[in-house]
Amino acid sequence: MKIAILGFGTVGRGVDEIVAHVEGLEVTRILDLPDRCCEPRMTSDYAQIVNDPAIEVVLECMGGLEPAHTFIMQALEAGKSVVTSNKAVVAAFFDEFVRAAEAHDAALLIEATCGGGIPWIASIEKARRIDAVTHFSGILNGTTNYIIDAMSKSGADFAPTLAKAQELGYAEADPSADIDGIDVKNKTIISASVAFGVACTKELPVTGIRTITKSDMELFAQQGRVVKLLGHGLVQDDAYAVAVEPVALPATSLEANVPANFNLVTLEGATVGELKFYGQGAGSLPTGNAMVQDVLDLAAGRRPCYDFSRALAYRPELLAGDYVFRTTATPQGGRAFGDGAWLVEGITAEQARVLFDAACASDPTTFMARLA
Repeated sequence: MKIAILGFGTVGRGVDEIVAHVEGLEVTRILDLPDRCCEPRMTSDYAQIVNDPAIEVVLECMGGLEPAHTFIMQALEAGKSVVTSNKAVVAAFFDEFVRAAEAHDAALLIEATCGGGIPWIASIEKARRIDAVTHFSGILNGTTNYIIDAMSKSGADFAPTLAKAQELGYAEADPSADIDGIDVKNKTIISASVAFGVACTKELPVTGIRTITKSDMELFAQQGRVVKLLGHGLVQDDAYAVAVEPVALPATSLEANVPANFNLVTLEGATVGELKFYGQGAGSLPTGNAMVQDVLDLAAGRRPCYDFSRALAYRPELLAGDYVFRTTATPQGGRAFGDGAWLVEGITAEQARVLFDAACASDPTTFMARLA
């Protein structure tokens, strides 16, 4: 099977390295910027890929919305299957891509968008053959998990720990997508769409860890808890809800003890119960591995079928709990919870985000976490 790679950065190079050792696969074209085309397979002209009938599969590793969206649509419309690691573009255009793939007898494969090398999407699909997935939750961003874990172990505060993560290559020069929860938002949208059979809303409450301090972590440690950034969703009857937020978990839980840049995600089904999946959530070879696994599925004749026709309403009130706010403001309905912190009980994730924004207006250093 002849394949093309779009983008030859960290993930694209990982894919190329793995394919070189897999019999029956060959990378014949690589799309990159003109000044980076340094070998015969490389081109800066996408037409040479999308118009080549010998190329059966396009692997999109570019990231971002454009030109990735345009290139994926052109490949699908040309009848070429697409494997992508780009969670931002899939979260934004998942339904459009699925309809295009169906219309042109192509396939869209997205394993590498969520959880790096963890077979998360495939496991959801497998579980759904028997069970309705009723809930999922997990650590879906290695950068934020590294920062929290390193702060806990070293006693350092947020800023120097983030700088160390950037030095090690775990965090980008602009870490906003990670520390503000946007990366987890995209993965949560994709996970919910696959797990619940619905085109997941893009208007969900999202809160990151930008304002967490070592004092916050010490406050929760006194309560036997560890903060982690989670994406989660649930279905109840004919409705669903999703959110991304810091959660203060029991220190004895598996999630609380996930180290460094690892991920841990969980799903629940009616007969299978609770399943947990652990592994490297990003990186050249783990993500490349997931993409090549998708190509091998295609070669074996296996194609995922994503159906978003389930009649589910989005009801954010399904996700409710107790929230702690560390702030100099006094959140409405709050009662004291340690030094400088307030507990607000029985509110939804959306209501908590409204209170968080109101507190941040007077105290931009405010931090919020849900009590698991």
